[in-house]
Amino acid sequence: MHKIETIFLGLVQGMTEFLPISSSGHLVIFKNFLGIKEPELLLDCSLHLGTLLAVCLFFRDDLKNMIRDICSMDFKTPYASLAGWVLVGTLPTASIGFFFEDFFEQRFGSISGVGVMLLVTGIMLIIPRIVMLGKKATSAAHGGRIRVGLLAALAVGAAQGLAIMPGISRSGTTIVVGLLCGLERDLAGRFSFLLAIPAIVGAVVLQFNAEALTKIGVVPLMLGFVTSALVGYFALRILMPMVRKGHLHYFAPYCWAVGFMVLILSW
Repeated sequence: MHKIETIFLGLVQGMTEFLPISSSGHLVIFKNFLGIKEPELLLDCSLHLGTLLAVCLFFRDDLKNMIRDICSMDFKTPYASLAGWVLVGTLPTASIGFFFEDFFEQRFGSISGVGVMLLVTGIMLIIPRIVMLGKKATSAAHGGRIRVGLLAALAVGAAQGLAIMPGISRSGTTIVVGLLCGLERDLAGRFSFLLAIPAIVGAVVLQFNAEALTKIGVVPLMLGFVTSALVGYFALRILMPMVRKGHLHYFAPYCWAVGFMVLILSW
């Protein structure tokens, strides 16, 4: 695979993995309309490792505090509690991914299916805005629960599992579900991305294939890794302030525009 292709795929992966516009959906679109072949599993693995590095760097303080409290056996702190809820949220994600991944991808992996799911993603992104407009001005920007809780952890984890469908944004769906469960905006965003860490690790483990290394080459793999890590980090820097301000719906018009364009071109 050419270096330019791996850099391009790194850009796509890094940007769309965290912005609520569906990375899997965009990869299906580029494959169909631009003639880009689906990447080798090892390359896909390196791209995911790049976004994993990005999320770990961006939330390094949270991760450091979570590890510190767990190692000190202090399970009553907010960070130890957050780590526990990440573990709980991973259970429905892993269950859905294990039992239904092929089901979802076979039925919604078509280009027209991606278009429909992008329209659905756009609708989901405006739901918190509609809910907030329906409330009185007493809903402050930082209003909401500051602890995750069992229901929210399971619901957000299930939403992450359902985001296997190409065109459904993982970040958008999980953040919206967290907000609808009553989580404070910043916590909804943090929990969404911290929950992505075990999901990405699981994907990397399943996709790793050392025998493909010579087929792709070390340099293209490193270029894809670095690109996805850098772009992913800056995508997080763009998205998290928007989540805190309640501006997630800004991405809805983009999802609708791309969704309609895909449906028209695939008609």
